[in-house]
Amino acid sequence: MLHYLFDYLYNSGFNLTMYNLFNYISIRSALAILMSLFITVYFGKPIINMLSKKLIKDNIRDLGLVGQLEKAGTPTMGGVIILIAILVPTVLLCRLNNIYIIIMILTTVWMGIIGFWDDYIKVFKNNKKGLAGRFKLIGQFFLGIIVATIMYSHPDIVIKENLNTGLEIDLIQTEQVDNETLMFSENKKSLKTTIPFLKHNQLDYSNLFFNMDNNLLTFLIFSFIIIFIITAVSNSANLTDGIDGLATGCSAIIGATLGIFCYVSGNMVFANYLDIMYIPSISELVIFMSSFVGACVGFLWYNSYPAQVFMGDVGSLSLGGIIGVFSILIRKELLIPIFCGVFFIESLSVILQVSYFKYTKKKYGIGKRIFLMSPLHHHFQKKGLHESKIVTRFWIVCVFICLLAFVTLKIR
Repeated sequence: MLHYLFDYLYNSGFNLTMYNLFNYISIRSALAILMSLFITVYFGKPIINMLSKKLIKDNIRDLGLVGQLEKAGTPTMGGVIILIAILVPTVLLCRLNNIYIIIMILTTVWMGIIGFWDDYIKVFKNNKKGLAGRFKLIGQFFLGIIVATIMYSHPDIVIKENLNTGLEIDLIQTEQVDNETLMFSENKKSLKTTIPFLKHNQLDYSNLFFNMDNNLLTFLIFSFIIIFIITAVSNSANLTDGIDGLATGCSAIIGATLGIFCYVSGNMVFANYLDIMYIPSISELVIFMSSFVGACVGFLWYNSYPAQVFMGDVGSLSLGGIIGVFSILIRKELLIPIFCGVFFIESLSVILQVSYFKYTKKKYGIGKRIFLMSPLHHHFQKKGLHESKIVTRFWIVCVFICLLAFVTLKIR
């Protein structure tokens, strides 16, 4: 929005230094981080006080964990703070006619509504189960269909392929950047994505199983993949949000990783150097992700141990949904098991625990467990580790696997 204001003033004859600065992604990204940090830290406390006065507090289940019952009465639904801190800088600093920004704003609001509805039922209806799982899945399903439809059909969602990949490219476009001639294909619609460890580092969904000439079948397969990713990542983030600061801190680290991926994919020079596909107009998403990272880091001011507020499902489902859709847009979704490894392991621990318990109960009559408790962070709590130490170690693991994700760009 501010970008359009400066455009108007500049075209009206005002010679503003800020106009030139606003053309730089780096400047607007830095402003987005600072703005989101300010919103969460400065306005966070009044919102937390409001949540406390409205008796919007989490119902703590007694799981036999040390210090758990001390958290009773802690306000929940603090994820609203994160959403505000993401959306306000995005609306003010981004080009709102950019299709990628439109998709991310839609995703943030959509997942926020699902999470808010879930928390509302838990808090105000005194229903600990919250929103029925099928309704969450329906919401995630329709978001996936919308994202898939836009990506499949919108003319602005295109890629340019680097000629150095050795792939057969018909149309060639040259760009002169800093006295260096870069050769890419012309803009083209494609369902290609980045896949690690394979030659050329690319996978085309339209040729996933065989050479599919059926557009409807291609769209259905593409839609299924997107729906699965959104559902898996958002629910995994929700499972990870079990101890103070864990999901928030990991989301900030993952967000920073995605922001860098987005920047290099939207920069022709870096795309040429790394020998990856160049995605025009994607750089605007760096500003959105800067707001995301700033909001998560700022929220840690109140969410770190001992937490003054919980994000609730309105926060955790939204963070996971944003990460999932963002990864799809920058065509790095197949790297999710790597840079979202903490989320993946947390979900896997629950799946293994439940499956093994049901299997042993059916076979032996007594259910057995692999872990002392799932998700995995509760297992370590049962072993006597303090939750702040667990969170810090999970953050370290998250940093390591995110660095590993960067390495995959050159391993092929």
